[in-house]
Parts: sequence; structure tokens; C-alpha cells
Amino acid sequence: MPHPLKDLLARGADEAPALSAPSRAPLSFGALRILIDATLATLNGLGIGRNDRVAIVLPNGPEMATCFVACASGVASAPLNPGYRADEFEFYLSDLDAKALIVDQGSASPAIDVARKLGVRIVDLVPQADAGAGSFVLSPRDAAATATAAGGHAQPDDVSMVLHTSGTTSRPKIVPLSQANLAASAVHIGRTLQFTADDCGLNIMPLFHIHGLIAGVLAPLAAGSRVFCTPGFNALKFFGWMDEAHPTWYTAVPTMHQTIVARGTKNTDVIARHPLRFMRSSSSSMPPQVIQELEALFHAPLIESYGMTEAAHQMASNPLPPAVRKPGTVGVAAGPEIAIRDTASGALLPRGGTGEIVIRGPNVTAGYENNPKANDEGFADGWFRTGDQGVMDDDGYLSITGRLKEIINRGGEKVSPREVDEILMDHPAVAQVVCFGMPHDKLGEEVAAVVVLRDGQAVSERELQTFVAGRAADYKVPKKILFMDEIPKGATGKLQRIGLAQKLGLG
Repeated sequence: MPHPLKDLLARGADEAPALSAPSRAPLSFGALRILIDATLATLNGLGIGRNDRVAIVLPNGPEMATCFVACASGVASAPLNPGYRADEFEFYLSDLDAKALIVDQGSASPAIDVARKLGVRIVDLVPQADAGAGSFVLSPRDAAATATAAGGHAQPDDVSMVLHTSGTTSRPKIVPLSQANLAASAVHIGRTLQFTADDCGLNIMPLFHIHGLIAGVLAPLAAGSRVFCTPGFNALKFFGWMDEAHPTWYTAVPTMHQTIVARGTKNTDVIARHPLRFMRSSSSSMPPQVIQELEALFHAPLIESYGMTEAAHQMASNPLPPAVRKPGTVGVAAGPEIAIRDTASGALLPRGGTGEIVIRGPNVTAGYENNPKANDEGFADGWFRTGDQGVMDDDGYLSITGRLKEIINRGGEKVSPREVDEILMDHPAVAQVVCFGMPHDKLGEEVAAVVVLRDGQAVSERELQTFVAGRAADYKVPKKILFMDEIPKGATGKLQRIGLAQKLGLG
């Protein structure tokens, strides 16, 4: 394919709706293609062309979605969390070597002052309220003349998106994803979820994260289906958006699904009016108990998937019915090739062996940028090392037993925090839980947990410890359980086990 994203985004009929948003008229595929061409022409006219880094700091919504798709089609898009502080923006804009920063017209983001300090060109995005959802024009804040860049649509090997790893244990690493990586991932997801022009996805994921950008926006658009872009997850508005969007599916992280379940029993009429074809979960493990609750509430299958930034999102997925879904697994390879590697010898293991999950395929990044040490550690014999520990059964279904860095080492006894999570989730008083390692002066680490109780329920730390002890060895029983109103989460809604003890002042 000479122009992968251009070809994929040509699939939707001119008059068919591509994007919509609360209280906004839809934007057609024809209008989206015109918007992409106009955006690239503007950027090229500012001297910004293929592979040049363009940072995007916009709130969730249709303009963020269309701006990302347009930039990814011809320059190196770099979506950043709009909630960052000035020091964070300075790190990311410098590390990216950004040539431009796109912000909302009238934005007060600290990124603007940082961009001025660094000499990064500032470009305002001006929404076109009288046009379809996501329509905009770009307006540079300075009129300095520059040579027009060689541009147009990107080639397969050009970088189309640049993201950073989360950096929970080290400096964030730059992950460049090519046009071919993004196109491959979009095709893989569309094939897994069997998108058609009749589908509409209700997007509640943040659009500075790989999950929302690829599964929530690019994959459905590449299949010619519609995306309803919300301002971001809001449990109070979710069912109202369902009434407006008429969705056939949505994707979310487990903490969002849990919040939706908690409000679902009061909104069964909305669910009945808009039956979903499926729901999707990714970015962290989904408790099997919540899968059961969701499926009972929506009368639709929950498709659990496995993704990461370095793979342009999806790596494995449970299939849609009538194929077999195995709750507790992340399904079968759904794009790249997947194997299990022995962490000591480096040999690939047969089915049933537990080791590190490794992948290779057209959606996988060619390597971290300017980081030979990370590349030496992250790639082995042509495989990318995910850092996740897992096992594949005889049918090829993959179970993740934990992040290698999250496995709790209690005096030489290894504890998978996910295993303890699932035991605690079986207690009738527990709504949400996250287990993690906390420092211990003699054992190195000890097991700890944060628990959120169901409304109206009460239980003591000792009662929960006794409950776990009845199902698991003593060394797996959390020695410290904190009761909180909400699970501590990262910016994208994911549970953050690494560093949680320090954040909570434990040990």
C-alpha cells in the first residue's frame, strides 16, 4: 500500500457519517478526507512535513480525534496529556524535538509558555462550529515565512505517531510508530471486531493514549464505521450518551467498566433501547467477576484484549461469538505472532510453559528512539520482549500472570498480584481491588492491597485477610489492606501497581 492510512480512510462512503459528538451534527467521511488534506497542506505550508514532530495538546472530543488522524496521515503526531504541568511539557516537547504545538484557540495550557521558551511554533486549532463534529482550521500564531515542506501523505516507513512509555520505573522511552505500524494495527482490530458501516463506537477513552487513539478512533474509521467522540469518561453521562449515540460497542479499561456496572442497574431501559453487539476491555486485566456482571447487564459479550504502546495497541484478543471466549485470558494472537520465552535461557517454550510474552509482526515498533540500551534489553532474536509474564494453553489462548516488574518477591516467594486481586474480588463486600508490593526490611517486599467496598457494605482488614488465607498460601495474604473510596489510577484510568506503595506512604 503506497499510502496506508489514506487507503484505509478511503473506505467510508463520502456521505456516510465518520464522527459525531454530543449535540453536534456528524462529519461525513468525504468531509473528513477533505479536512485531512487541508490540514496537511497548512502544516506543509508552515515548513512542517513528513516525519516532523507535531505535539497535540487538546481536550478529548471530535477535534482531538480528527486532528490526530489528520496529523498521523502526513506528519509525526505526538498527542500529549493536556493535564500535564509545565515541567512535564518541557520534558516531552524537548525530548520529542517538536517543530510545532497544536492547541485550542484561547487555550491557557502551560504547554504554550513552554513552547515559546523552547522556540516551538504554536498553532491554534479553531473549531468550525457550523460544520460537522471535528471540523477545524489551523491558524499559526506567528506569520513568519518558511519554506514549504515536502509533504502530502506519509509513506509506509515514515513515522506517523510518537508516544512515550509510562516511565513508572525509569525515564520514559520514545516509541516511534510508523505509518505501516498504525495501518496494520487498525486492520488487525477491525478484523477482530468485525466492524461494518453499521457500527458506531462510543469513545470514552482519553485520546492521548494508544488504546483510545487506535482502538477507539483509527480502527473503526479505517473500517468505514462511525465514532461518537465524548469529552472523556463520565459515569454520570455515559447512559445519556448511549441514548444520543445509538452505539453498537464501546471500549474501556477495567476501572471504567466497573463504574459503568455500578450505575447500570438504574439504566436498564437505556441498555434495552440500544443493544450492544459487544463491549471491549484492554490496557489492564479484567476481573472475571466484573466480566460476568457486565455481560449480565448488557446481554452482550465482553471481549478482553491485550495491547501496549510498542505494538501500536492490540496484540491478542478474545474472539467474538460464536468463537470461544475464555474469561481470564486475553484470547489468541490477534495481529502479531506471540510466543512465550524462558526468562533464564531465552528459549521459546512449548504450550503450557510460563515465561515472558514476546511478539513480532507488522504493528510492532522497529525500536525505541535514541536508546540503544533499551533496544538491547527490549528485543531478542527478532522478538520484542513485552515485560509481561504469561502462559499459553493448548488452544493458543494467552493468560497474563503479571508484569515481570510487578511480581511481588516476598523473601524469595513469588506472588502474582493479579491472583490475589481475583480472590479478593470474590468477597461479596469488595467492589474493586489492586494488590501491589510494599517494601519490607527483612523480606524485601510484602503483599499489600487497596480495596474499595460496595455501597452499604462493611468488612475489616482481618476478615479479608482470613478470606484470602482460606484460598491461598499464607505468603500471598496481604499484610496491609487500605480501604479507600477510589482505586488510585494513572492518567489513562489504568491501575498503577508499580510505585503505588511509595505514593501511599507505605514502607
